[in-house]
Amino acid sequence: MKDRTTLSAKSLIGDKVVNRKGDKLGSVEEIMIDVHTGTVSYAVLSFGGFLGLGDKLFALPWRSIAVDEVNQTVVVDMSKEQLENAPGFDKSHWPDFASPEHREVIDSYYR
Repeated sequence: MKDRTTLSAKSLIGDKVVNRKGDKLGSVEEIMIDVHTGTVSYAVLSFGGFLGLGDKLFALPWRSIAVDEVNQTVVVDMSKEQLENAPGFDKSHWPDFASPEHREVIDSYYR
């Protein structure tokens, strides 16, 4: 089967996120789109907690992920420890994704 080049955000939200070793890191909580350019900026990953409580959220730059359609997973090249140390936020305090300061923090971590 040939890889598709477009998918709906709805088809990705809820998909599990794994690293290249296959360790489950969480799931896709949201997809963030830059409304000025029409491009996807971030996939928001939910990690940790239990039954959705206490989850920490992380904005992963879209360029840092791969979509595995066959297994319906999102694949990232990072360990659980790297993710635990990444800049994150909680569900009730989302950052301003358009702010240059926030972008710099995220982009510098995932370089």
